[in-house]
Amino acid sequence: MGKSLQGKYSIDMCTGSVYGKMLRFALPLMLSGILQLLFNAADIIVVGNFAGDESLAAVGATTTIINLTVTLFIGLSVGVNVLTANYFGAGMADDVKSTVHTAMAVSVVSGIFLTVIGIAFAPQILHMMKVPDDVIDLSVIYLRTYFSGMIAVMVYNFGSAVLRAVGDTQRSLYFLTASGIINVGLNLIFVIVFHWGVFGVGLATVISQVVSAALVVITLMKEKSAIKLSLNELKIDKHKLLRIIQIGLPAGLQGMLFSFSNLLIQSSVNSFGKIVIAGNSASANVEGFAFTAMNAFHQGAVAFTGQNMGAGRYDRIGKILRTSLIYVFITGLLFAVVYNVFSYELIDLYTNSEEVIKAGVTRLIIIATAYFLAGMMDVVVGAIRGLGYSVVPMIVSVFGICVFRVFWIFCIFSQEQYHTIESIYYSYPISWILTLSVQLICYFVIKVKVVDKKRKTGP
Repeated sequence: MGKSLQGKYSIDMCTGSVYGKMLRFALPLMLSGILQLLFNAADIIVVGNFAGDESLAAVGATTTIINLTVTLFIGLSVGVNVLTANYFGAGMADDVKSTVHTAMAVSVVSGIFLTVIGIAFAPQILHMMKVPDDVIDLSVIYLRTYFSGMIAVMVYNFGSAVLRAVGDTQRSLYFLTASGIINVGLNLIFVIVFHWGVFGVGLATVISQVVSAALVVITLMKEKSAIKLSLNELKIDKHKLLRIIQIGLPAGLQGMLFSFSNLLIQSSVNSFGKIVIAGNSASANVEGFAFTAMNAFHQGAVAFTGQNMGAGRYDRIGKILRTSLIYVFITGLLFAVVYNVFSYELIDLYTNSEEVIKAGVTRLIIIATAYFLAGMMDVVVGAIRGLGYSVVPMIVSVFGICVFRVFWIFCIFSQEQYHTIESIYYSYPISWILTLSVQLICYFVIKVKVVDKKRKTGP
């Protein structure tokens, strides 16, 4: 790898211990994600305790919508990550530079588009989701406020993808710490002091997102390595954009379809009323800590595989997957133990309502116990994408997760004896088992095909 590409915070993923460097990559990413969720949890706790269950339900009812609308574009950041890692591993500085500037230009365009869509169509989208009448007005306020900061969300995600591609996960920890402290502070002021409710929570989130986006941009502009950003050179390279789309669009579509199936599930959850909605929201927030911790190894699988493919280090590809799977399995099991032992206490942090706590514990016990399966599934998907294949894992995930859950809602849940909230939650672990099994088969087939081809043609 060309030394001119290396920066102070970069990790050489193509030599040395995979176990040690994977931890060095994943731990800051894990800590930054957990910190972000702690700050987000503070949002929910403030809303639940100082603005009431209606406000808590209103924020929770928008989560799936937000994921559905932004996931397609954030999926493109996967293409940015893989492409940057490939060029970085191959020592192709000019291509790294072109990819970075294309990515940041696309992030701004994406942010503008999502802002317009979210603000203009918030009421219609919420009505389609069957959000209860007693919380829909508050949900519209929160959704519109959140989407007003979508440019910052896109800029941060694309910029962070560039940093992760070269192994820099440390500075994301610093950025999220700063923006998170600002978010919590503003939440306390806006909700408790000014009594702005869900608008205050949304506004605090937007301001903190702007801060984190600004820090990423400043960091890239001051960078001395190949990922340096110059605002006057921002432009979209058609070839790089095409490669980003080829890799990232299937990932985005997969995430979007995931969100669509979750949207269907959320609509089914909504049919049980605001108590279950609030409990479901609190539990999902708690589960997010496990997902974020495990997702660090998914990101590691993408970046490490991408760099080693670019550098022609095919002998390390298999070890990268094994290492990621071991780490994510251990992480998932640790969270499962904590969630089972302290389920009541964790949900109790979000609300004073015993009914809401009971509803939240029901979801947490069922889903969190098997959450390690979701982490392993994501790691295998990340490894396949790092190999340069994004369509195959998308197709498998669409059928294993989305189609299966739609089938479950319409064919299982619709039956009277299975028309319970527990039945909805059981669809999650079953879909993870099915998808993980098929993804593993696909990985081994693709790995043999890609490595053989690369050895013949060169990296």
